[in-house]
Amino acid sequence: MTDYKFEGWLGRTPDAINGKMEWGEFEPKVWTEDDVDIQITHCGICGSDLHTLRSGWGETPYPCCVGHEIVGKAVRVGKNVKHIKVGDRVGVGAQARSCMQPDCPECSVGQENHCSRAAVNTYGSVYPNGEGKSYGGYSDYNRTNGHFVLKIPDSLPSELAAPMLCGGITVFSPLRRNGCGPGKSVGIVGVGGLGHFGVLFAKALDADRVVGISRRASKRDEVLALGADAYIATADEEGWAKKNARTLDLIVSTVSSADMPLSDYLKLLKVGGTFIQVGAPDGGNLPPINAFTLIGSGIKVGGSLIGPPGEIQEMLDFAAKNNVKPWVQLRPLKDANQAVIDMTEGKARYRYVLVNERHAKLGNL
Repeated sequence: MTDYKFEGWLGRTPDAINGKMEWGEFEPKVWTEDDVDIQITHCGICGSDLHTLRSGWGETPYPCCVGHEIVGKAVRVGKNVKHIKVGDRVGVGAQARSCMQPDCPECSVGQENHCSRAAVNTYGSVYPNGEGKSYGGYSDYNRTNGHFVLKIPDSLPSELAAPMLCGGITVFSPLRRNGCGPGKSVGIVGVGGLGHFGVLFAKALDADRVVGISRRASKRDEVLALGADAYIATADEEGWAKKNARTLDLIVSTVSSADMPLSDYLKLLKVGGTFIQVGAPDGGNLPPINAFTLIGSGIKVGGSLIGPPGEIQEMLDFAAKNNVKPWVQLRPLKDANQAVIDMTEGKARYRYVLVNERHAKLGNL
């Protein structure tokens, strides 16, 4: 038994996206000795939260408490969990469990994020075997399988670590896995919450040239201040695709739009270049790709999904060592509804982080 209650902001219908979440108590998954309970101090707001609140990626199993960029203090640790102890500052990203079986083709090789047998999201998932539902970080406490609970490096502030647990790893993983580094020219499409991490990590990984690509020129100064070497405003620069043709080795696209100019993005790749899509539009549809665009430049198109626990820990350690600092705006948890509205309207520059006033002091973190 515990002396604390699990309470948080609950979305009960798709109207929750319009500032209609309600504070209430919820029943976490059934406790096992593989689990960790976390007293939450910080939780980033991710675009996935918005999609889920409005049932944009399929029907959400309401009530749902979103939030999967969770940082806090471990207050209960199952006896089977060896790498975490009570009192540790820890984090949880977008995944709460996989099958973790030795014969799983994905889990057995450290690709838990692609497990097809028993992947459970940090919120909005129903656990197998009647263990209940998963509830996320717009709340006081979270319960997650210990394998997916990570230690936060001492030198990495909680408000900076939180948005890395989904937003950061979503771009760090494809950059790392696709050769971002010295000698490479890298483009980041969509410089928002995800894309600004792309610029920061590409520079920290020592790419020779990093290019921010977004619609409007109004973001140019901010993106250059993030460390980008150049900026392309696709809605404000006539002939941008032709002017910048075959200049990039790697593109990571964070855009969540079925109407993005995908063919023009692909034209920016050098021969043999790679395009990785991480943004997920409602419905999942992307624009069609002309086969001759692929064939003519010998380019590769792929996708990437968050990252496994081992890679998330690698990213956190890398960020701490290389002083990677995302641009965050702190919002009190009590104002989560307004923060979601502001996020929906694109006001974040570049990640909102909710601070749980019960467990952390806003402005004194």
